[in-house]
Amino acid sequence: MVDWQSERRVRDDRLKAGSKFAKGKILAPNDATALLEAVVRPGDRICLEGDNQKQADFLAACLAKADPKVLHDLHVVQSGIVLPEHLDLFEKGIARKLDFSYSGPQSENLARILKSGKIELGAIHTYIELFGRYFIDLTPHVALTVARSADRDGNLYMGPNTEDSPVVIEATAFKQGIVIAQVDKVVDKLPRVDIPGDRIDYVIETPKPFYVEPLFTRDPASITETQILGAMMAIKGIYAEYGIKRLNHGIGFNTAAIELLLPTYADKLGLKGKIATHWALNPHPTLIPAIESGWVKQIHSFGSEVGMDAYMRARSDIYFTGRDGSMGSNRMFCQVAGLYAVDLFIGATLQIDLNGNSSTVTTDRVAGFGGAPNMGSDAHGRRHSTEPWLKAGREATDGNSQVVRGRKLVVQLVETFSEKMVPVFVEKLDCVELAEKLKLDLAPVMIYGEDVTHIVSEEGIANLLLCRTTEEREQAIRGVAGFTDVGRRRDRKMVEKLRARKIIRRPEDLGINPLDADRSMLAARSIKDLMHWSGNLYDPPNKFRNW
Repeated sequence: MVDWQSERRVRDDRLKAGSKFAKGKILAPNDATALLEAVVRPGDRICLEGDNQKQADFLAACLAKADPKVLHDLHVVQSGIVLPEHLDLFEKGIARKLDFSYSGPQSENLARILKSGKIELGAIHTYIELFGRYFIDLTPHVALTVARSADRDGNLYMGPNTEDSPVVIEATAFKQGIVIAQVDKVVDKLPRVDIPGDRIDYVIETPKPFYVEPLFTRDPASITETQILGAMMAIKGIYAEYGIKRLNHGIGFNTAAIELLLPTYADKLGLKGKIATHWALNPHPTLIPAIESGWVKQIHSFGSEVGMDAYMRARSDIYFTGRDGSMGSNRMFCQVAGLYAVDLFIGATLQIDLNGNSSTVTTDRVAGFGGAPNMGSDAHGRRHSTEPWLKAGREATDGNSQVVRGRKLVVQLVETFSEKMVPVFVEKLDCVELAEKLKLDLAPVMIYGEDVTHIVSEEGIANLLLCRTTEEREQAIRGVAGFTDVGRRRDRKMVEKLRARKIIRRPEDLGINPLDADRSMLAARSIKDLMHWSGNLYDPPNKFRNW
C-alpha cells in the first residue's frame, strides 16, 4: 500500500525532536545548536540565508558548532556563500555538496576549498534558476531564515530587505520542511506581516541584529578617470543612441560613474527624460544625485542597502514602499523584471574571451554569478516591444528578417586590465580549465557571448550586433582589448575596416576627448557629497565615513 503521508510524518518527527527546546515557537539562543542537531538529519538539503546581503549569521554560527558525528553530508542549497561560517560547514565535514549563486567576499576561500576536494560542487546558478530548482529537485528539508522581527505566532517582518526569504520559505514550508527564523526582536505587534506565521516553526531572538553586507555602496572618491571615460562612452554611444529608459546596472565603480554623470555630462547632452528613467536596481547611493535632480521615475529593488532606509522612506514616489514606509524588496520579482522588462543590462566581469563569453570564475576566485546571467541574457520569451529592443534586433539581422524580433542590449563595461595589471581580455577563460579539473559538465560561464551586444573599454565600443562573421566578432573584441596580449594580436587593417563600419568606435569617433574625463564631472565626489545630496537622509555605513 502506498504511503502518501511519509513526508508529513518525517516533519512531525522533526518537530517532536525539537519541541523540548522551545516554548511554543520561541527558542532561547543558547539552545539553537541543540535544536539544529535535533531537527536536521544527515544528508539533508539545507538553505541557510545566505542572501546577497541579508545574513542569518547567528544560525550560521550555531550550525557550524554542530557535532560532525551528528550532522554530516549536508547539501547546502543557498544563493549566497558570504560568511566564513558558510565555508566552515565544509571544512568541518558538516556539509559536503554545494549549489549556490554568489560568493563575493568568500570567492578566494571558496576556490581554495574547492581545490582541496572538501566541496562537491553541484552548479553555480543564476538566482532565478536556483529559486526554480527549490520547487523541482533542490527543495530544502530545512530553511534557516532571518527577519527584523516576529510575533509569538511566528509572523515575520522583514523590513526593507525581504530578498530571498519568501521563495525559500514557501518552497520549504509547503513541502513539509522545517523553517527556523532568527529575528532581531520578538514583539507584540508587527509593522506589517511579510511571512505568515503558519510557515514558521521556530523563532529565535538573537543577541544582536543580523548582519547586512553594504554590497552596493561605492565611494565616489575611488572612481578613476578611466572609469569616467568608459561611462561617457556608454552614455553617448549606447544610452543616447538607443534611447535606453528601462535598465539594470551591475555593481561596480564603472556603472557608479555612469550614475554620477547623469546629472552632469548626460544633462549637457540634453538626455534628461530620454534615458535612465525606470530601473531594476538595488538602492545604489550613487544614484541619489540623479534621483534628486529629477532623472529617475521609478526603482524596484532586489534587496536594500545599509544606510538607505530613511532616504527610501522619504522617496516613496521612486521606491516600492509598504504602508509602514519601508521598502518591500523581493529578489525573485526583481530578477523577473530584470529578465523581461528592461532593455539594457550593463555590468563588469573578470574575464572576456574572443567569443565574448565572460566569467567571474578565475583560477583563484570563484565569485559566482548572482543575477547577471538573468539580467545579461536575451529573454526569448519576451513578446512586448520597445524602440531600443527593436533597434538592437534590426542591427543584429540587417533588418532583413521576415519575423521581427528585438534584442536586449547586454553591455560589458570593463577596463582592459583589472587589479594588479591582470588582463581582462583572454584567449581562454580560466573557468574552462577549472571545469576540466573539477570534472564539471559545464564551464561556469557568467554571460555567454551570443547574448553580449556591446563591449566598452577605455579603447572604445565594440558593437557585436553589427558583426556578420566569427572573424569580425573576434577582431572587434581584439580592437577594444588595448595592450593586453589579445589586443596586440589584432589584425590592424581589419580593425580599421570595422571602425569605418562603426562596429568599433573610439572616443574621438563619438566626439569625446579623453582629456575631458575628469573627476570634476562627477555629481558627487565623496560619500559626504552623497549625504548632502540626500538632505542628510542617507546614513552611510561606518566604514565609509572618513571625516
